[in-house]
Amino acid sequence: MPDLLIKNAKIFYDNYLQPAEIVIDEGKVIKIAKEADVIAGEVIDAAGSLVLPAGIDVHVHFREPGLTHKEDWYTGSCAAAAGGIATVVDHPNTIPPTIDKKSFEEKLKLASRKSIVDFGIHGGVTNNIEKLTELWGEGVTAFGEIFMAESTGGLNIDEITLEKALGILNELGAIAVIHAEDDTIRLECEALLKNDMSPSSHSRARPNICEATAVQKVVDLLRKTGARGHICHVSAFESVGVLGRDRYIAREKSLSPITCEVTPHHLFLSTRDWERLGCYGKMNPPLRDRRSVKFLLNSLNDGTIDIVASDHAPHCESEKDMDIKTAPSGVPGVETLMPLMLMAVKKNLLPLGRMVDATSAAPARIFGLDRHSKGRLKVGFDADLIIVDTKKVTTIKGELLHGKVGWTPFEGVEAIFPDITISRGNVIWDGEISAPRGRGNFLPGTGKYMATSGHH
Repeated sequence: MPDLLIKNAKIFYDNYLQPAEIVIDEGKVIKIAKEADVIAGEVIDAAGSLVLPAGIDVHVHFREPGLTHKEDWYTGSCAAAAGGIATVVDHPNTIPPTIDKKSFEEKLKLASRKSIVDFGIHGGVTNNIEKLTELWGEGVTAFGEIFMAESTGGLNIDEITLEKALGILNELGAIAVIHAEDDTIRLECEALLKNDMSPSSHSRARPNICEATAVQKVVDLLRKTGARGHICHVSAFESVGVLGRDRYIAREKSLSPITCEVTPHHLFLSTRDWERLGCYGKMNPPLRDRRSVKFLLNSLNDGTIDIVASDHAPHCESEKDMDIKTAPSGVPGVETLMPLMLMAVKKNLLPLGRMVDATSAAPARIFGLDRHSKGRLKVGFDADLIIVDTKKVTTIKGELLHGKVGWTPFEGVEAIFPDITISRGNVIWDGEISAPRGRGNFLPGTGKYMATSGHH
């Protein structure tokens, strides 16, 4: 007898919505049919709601080890589950940063004990070039964020180190995940604005050209070294132009595409929000004007931007309540990513199929998580699903979110939260967290398998 039957569901299949029943056993989807004709251990009546693949957020900073006053693996993973995310990938700027076997093992142990969702871990790239191969063998998902400019955590590197690192990552077959901002331009702009204490000065201190220049440098270095690359949180329309051009050339020459992500805060907030948010709107790259925002949405629609990721980077209110130069950069976002994207579909800002691809199938494909049967509502894949009633529009309230910091830049914004989140066939969220800490599985990267099978 299979473990679970979801009946009266609407699923998005072959590009259109259709009624279905979904049969789940041992954490996997084993049958999808109009009528499944089975008796199961447990039945969930979806009552005509949408059943979609749960989200995969490949850009979170869960702050553990070292900064657990802001977030930890348990609270961060609960926030993910409550927002419809069943898989996360954590970035390396913790204390200590994840830059060698020892720091990797420490983070893995903490995550395995606490996370309620499945997870990957990225390896950091600093002046640790000789440790990259060892990290790859440990099973990091990819390498990054590689910071080209100073940001939270101070892990930025110069271009010579970056090129060396990319050479090694190319040999390993690993992806370089890059935070592209040009440090020279940043320093020049910050010097000019050093006496401007208005929050909006942060957008001018890291202008569009600061990002676009760095993106062009990255593209050139990736093409020179042959490494695979992924650009984090693109925010400027010029950057997307650079990537679009490169993609066209890559297609002509049959090169692997350089992929990229956009965050909900760059899609749905703009420089107009500085007044409302003050230092709570400070993040890197910063809020952009409406022109970039519109361009980002169009580029997500047409596939130039591959995926949506939250860059969940929580800071306490006491840390944010400083002047704009002192306040740290970063906003929480893992719990609001799917609800905001579902709302965008309801408002006809993008089609459902594109939203599903950008939040599940594409992240799984790009980061090799499809090898762990992630990212699709499909027979044989993990039953990582959300059940969503698209008529239930609510407004986001920071105090109701499950992360530690209790605030959000999306306070009062309309969204559609999932009623139920399922991870590997287990209900982990149904209006409350219903999962034990530590149930999340580690999803090792390709290097782990090569190391164990002796291939290099």
